[in-house]
Amino acid sequence: MTHIRFSVLAIALCSLTLSVPLQAKKTEVQTYQTTTVSVPTVYAGNSEISLSLEQIMSDPDWLGRQPENAHWSFDSQQVYYQRKQAGYQQRDWFARPLSATDNGSEVALSQLHQLGSSERVFNADRTLQAYVFEGDIFVRNALTAELTQVTRDNEAQFEPSFLADGRLSYREGWTWYAEDLASGKRSELVSLKTEDKPKAPAKPSGYLAQEQHKLIEFVALQQSNAQQRFSAQAQLQQQNDSIAPDAFYLGKGLQVVAASLSPLADYMLVSVRKEGKRNDKDIMPNYITANGDIAAEKVRARVNDVTPEPQRIVLLNLLDGSSTELSYTSLPGYNEDVLAEVKAENAKARGEKYKSEKIIRNIGLMNDWYWRQGPIRWHASGQQVALMLQAQDNKDRWIATVDLKNKTLVPQHRLHDTAWVNYAFNDFGWLNNSDSLYYLSEETGYSHLYVKPLKGKAKKLTSGTFEVSEPMLSSQDDYIYFRANMAHPGNYEVYRVVLATGKTEQLTQLGGSTSFTLSPDEQKLLLQFSTNLLPTELYVADAKPGAEVKRLTDTISAEFKQLPLRAPQIVAVPSSHGKQPVFAKVYLPDNYQAGEKRRAVVFNHGAGYLQNSDFGWSGYFREFLFHNLLAQQGYVVMDMDYRASAGYGRDWRTAIYRRMGTPEIEDLADGVNWMVNNANVDRQRIGTYGGSYGGFMTFMALFTQPDLFQAGAALRPVSDWAYYNHAYTSNILNTPAIDPIAYQRSSPIYFTQGLTKPLLINAPMVDDNVFFQDVVRLVQRLIEQENINFETAIYPVEPHGFRQPSSWLDEYRRIYKLFEQHL
Repeated sequence: MTHIRFSVLAIALCSLTLSVPLQAKKTEVQTYQTTTVSVPTVYAGNSEISLSLEQIMSDPDWLGRQPENAHWSFDSQQVYYQRKQAGYQQRDWFARPLSATDNGSEVALSQLHQLGSSERVFNADRTLQAYVFEGDIFVRNALTAELTQVTRDNEAQFEPSFLADGRLSYREGWTWYAEDLASGKRSELVSLKTEDKPKAPAKPSGYLAQEQHKLIEFVALQQSNAQQRFSAQAQLQQQNDSIAPDAFYLGKGLQVVAASLSPLADYMLVSVRKEGKRNDKDIMPNYITANGDIAAEKVRARVNDVTPEPQRIVLLNLLDGSSTELSYTSLPGYNEDVLAEVKAENAKARGEKYKSEKIIRNIGLMNDWYWRQGPIRWHASGQQVALMLQAQDNKDRWIATVDLKNKTLVPQHRLHDTAWVNYAFNDFGWLNNSDSLYYLSEETGYSHLYVKPLKGKAKKLTSGTFEVSEPMLSSQDDYIYFRANMAHPGNYEVYRVVLATGKTEQLTQLGGSTSFTLSPDEQKLLLQFSTNLLPTELYVADAKPGAEVKRLTDTISAEFKQLPLRAPQIVAVPSSHGKQPVFAKVYLPDNYQAGEKRRAVVFNHGAGYLQNSDFGWSGYFREFLFHNLLAQQGYVVMDMDYRASAGYGRDWRTAIYRRMGTPEIEDLADGVNWMVNNANVDRQRIGTYGGSYGGFMTFMALFTQPDLFQAGAALRPVSDWAYYNHAYTSNILNTPAIDPIAYQRSSPIYFTQGLTKPLLINAPMVDDNVFFQDVVRLVQRLIEQENINFETAIYPVEPHGFRQPSSWLDEYRRIYKLFEQHL
């Protein structure tokens, strides 16, 4: 394979324009001449090919079925990855030795248990690796390659972990076991029961019962025998070590949120809360079913209807059977009225006056759905444990350790945000060889890496106007590897900080978007790399600066490579509402400055907190191809990372707090001005479209700034945030009960009277994310307002993310027709 060096030229080769830097970077980074892999950043393609909607919206298998879920082999000598079967949703596993020259070979079903897992765990000297396959536990000896199947049954086992004494622990349900790998002996360590603790048979109460025991000898004897059996069993449990320990009874009507066992198997931390009850109103009708009936599908609750139950953190002593609830009162700010200003503003709107008082906040473990690391982290020694806690009002995150002797929480770090604490950038853990914690925090405005000893001040390891993510600590505490966008907000590379010196080293310089996985021997990096024109493929490099990067897979189809595609330019649009520019992809047609002024389209990405104007392959690949089609036909297309998007720091993310749909549309207006002034665009021939959050933005643009666009398409759009979910919406708008002003100012349904331009509304009917009800209510409001500027298309079998190529094609034919007719 031929390799080239292109370091600083990488950006130019990707056809990226770096106009207007974000800010000067303030960080010390050792740079090296990095050898990079030869990757086509521009496909010449066949200029005679005209892109078509039929091809773009067809089953995406035609792109080539790129590698997924890649992870290392146990010996770091090969890589395993999945690849979708052509025409089917099933995935096959492939093994790709580092020494091979092709994509590797498919792994037989009979050998899948041999592959290990990306979530493998290691023993103390890293000679053993444990993982889960299909609910069973396996252990691999890294020195001999011997594989041992520890469990083989129809029950599911989870969370393998090596204890300090060498035994392997795992859980089955809420029961933990320890396996002695040498003898094969299995012992139950602890079992959690959400029941009331059994009690000794009660003495008779009430006149009749007491008399019955006096008068009837058999009844009295049965009572006496029952009491003796209960007492004898309790004594046997206490005095005979061969008996499994008694379960911990947490109480009836509770549910376990999370639990974590100490490596010494002497303590366990458990979070519990009241068991939630399902609301029978939370349903969605499905009109197209196999049996012809209408099915009432169960769906999530609306933010208006959710009140999260408080969590209690309980410390279980497995040696003496005692349990202690840990108080939150040691956490700074645990009783602050952090929403006082919001409550006062809403009270004033009602003609009332709000008096702020101390309150007991609803606190629990940090939700780890995004980073999936676990909010309870034990030190390998078992002597220390740390928890990441959050307030349910979304304004605080704490890291606290536990004083096991005094059974108290000891605060180590507080991250307070007047808007909301990010659900990303919450990675934390212990250094392996000291009692110091490492963690990510946005406290300076960008996610950065910190190290803090238990009895000392935190030390900031990274600094600058960029975001650090995916930290990975080496086993000997030499390095923390991470991913960051130091050079440009859209360029993600791999770095590491040398813990002994605090210096940062850059390990990749590929010029696109790069993620990594460290090999088990910690000598290599498995890279997932892409550009705007190159879907994600796998690469490998030594885990050191200046290493050669070798490509492992090439799964892109010949058909895709033949397309005459152009990479968008990434421009920095000056903002009229702040110092930071708005980064955007711009698709420019040939000779766009010549001739009449051009038509233009602004695309609004979904999710809100998502980055799409970066240098990597986009999840919006259909839209990328559609934008190429539009450019091929003379349109200018802009795809903006408006305020609220990811990748640009905390202030960019939280600009929409309590006013969704205002900063973003201001940014779209700046984008329109940029195109008019720089890309020969006719201000009166510009349309907009987007899905999900992008559909919401289309609504807000056409409703609140009717002169900005001449037409718009809103796909699977949110119309009323009070109907969306709690986890996302309460971050940004608080809750309707506390902050109705924010919901009314941010929900399109309150602004429908502003619609004067053609609007296309496309709505999937079995969308369990943004309910079809959102469109139904908004359409009814438009009808009642006698507005005739809209059309609606429904998709009876589609969820939030369309599945059928016919649906994709129908949707984009309608969008294309809208723009052709009105621009």
